[in-house]
Amino acid sequence: MGYPTKVQVIQRAKSEEFCIFLPIALARALDLRKGERVEWTVRSRSELILKRVEDRKAEP
Repeated sequence: MGYPTKVQVIQRAKSEEFCIFLPIALARALDLRKGERVEWTVRSRSELILKRVEDRKAEP
């Protein structure tokens, strides 16, 4: 099952930023936490890979 998401643009006086929000179902499945660092890698023009920057230990 996929999770369709729209690309949004935030425009500021001197820059703009493209934003893609991660659906909560995916964030929960990945056990992501606020402030956690992740990294995007471009696999191809149609695929991105998201991975944790640092592997964290699971909490008890």
